[in-house]
Amino acid sequence: MNNFEHLASNQILGGLLAATLYAATYLSFVRVLRFARNCQQPSHKEVLTTGLLAGLTIAWVTTSSTGPDLIRLLITTGFLVTIAFIIAAPAICFRPTNWAVEFFAKHSERVGLWLLGPILFICWVLPGSKLQSMLLAAMAIELVWLFRQYWAQKKKVIYPLTPSDRSILNLHAKDDLIAFRRNNGIPELVLLDNDVNWIGCSKNTPPCPFNLYVNRLGLNTAPCCRKHMRDISHYVSGCLLKIGAIHWLEGGSLLGAVRENGELLEWEDDIDISVLLNDEITWEQLSVYLVQQGEKDGYYVDLFEDAGLITVSFDAPKPWPFRWERNRLRGEIRMDIAIYRQVESHGDVVLERRSPKGIMPATENGGYGVPLGIVLPTSEINFEGGNIACPKSPDAYLRLLYGDFEQIEYTYVNPVAAKKRSLAATNK
Repeated sequence: MNNFEHLASNQILGGLLAATLYAATYLSFVRVLRFARNCQQPSHKEVLTTGLLAGLTIAWVTTSSTGPDLIRLLITTGFLVTIAFIIAAPAICFRPTNWAVEFFAKHSERVGLWLLGPILFICWVLPGSKLQSMLLAAMAIELVWLFRQYWAQKKKVIYPLTPSDRSILNLHAKDDLIAFRRNNGIPELVLLDNDVNWIGCSKNTPPCPFNLYVNRLGLNTAPCCRKHMRDISHYVSGCLLKIGAIHWLEGGSLLGAVRENGELLEWEDDIDISVLLNDEITWEQLSVYLVQQGEKDGYYVDLFEDAGLITVSFDAPKPWPFRWERNRLRGEIRMDIAIYRQVESHGDVVLERRSPKGIMPATENGGYGVPLGIVLPTSEINFEGGNIACPKSPDAYLRLLYGDFEQIEYTYVNPVAAKKRSLAATNK
């Protein structure tokens, strides 16, 4: 008997290896999900690593000393595909999508444990330590996930809703808040003595589920999340000022500052800011500094160099192996930092980014750019209670991004919910 046959026949060692392979596959997969939640293409290396781990798991669980077992092969493969879909649903449900993805995203905290019944049945009819160990390891991970989410919910605090929040809520609820809360699974809504409040997120809890409440249901951004967006805006701006990085507010954040008199758009789901890299501030200097400051001050920083993007999230970095569990959440309070570089395009000097933004014109280098004179030298604008850097000509910048930026468009909001909001605003 060779070493492989000996290991394959050893029930204890075989089971431990199967559980370990599944755990490694799980961690690799949730790490890859950070690309999906940031609308980026994952790297080939990380996709290959995850696929290789999944393949090794399937091969080990389904192969015995006498060869592969077709029934176990089908069960193992089917289970891994199913659990991957369940885990990924919140990350790929960033915008309104099909009912299945939305359903699993809505029940993301506990849906993995719904497989417990079928798993126990499989373990009963198909004895074998490797398959059982893999399945039970998966359920153990899902149980830990559920417990951690349940425990974090206890740390939430109550926030009052603004008159606008209540108006929009009543619009979509058709004045039946109890039924709306129940039908859409919104535990954050508190209805006591005819008063409506919000059980809000904090630094030590998961964020409110933006993808469902704002983008799918058309509600306003939760009051707690607006507060955290304000905090992260001025925190990151302060960090960039400290290292002398040229930066400016952009996108929907700049639109709110200009059109809403320094306030966030009511349905905002992130903060947009841009940084110009040059000889004084390089990618390496900027990314290292932000990661170090984030670890020190309790902000999670993720880097996407190929896409020219840095994300700074309100939640604090967690220790391994919980570092990437955040990718399973339905929402995220964050700032997107888009990287710009000064280039020449079609004979003009422009500031260029790699990813598209609004209707920003393409450059001859394959990126997207804005004339240098519209941005530099930067100015300041009031935003959420403090001054923050903005383009030299904010109106011209917004026209380049959105055309008629005074016209309200509910970007990323479900079309039905957006139409309802639009009609209500017209009828005021």
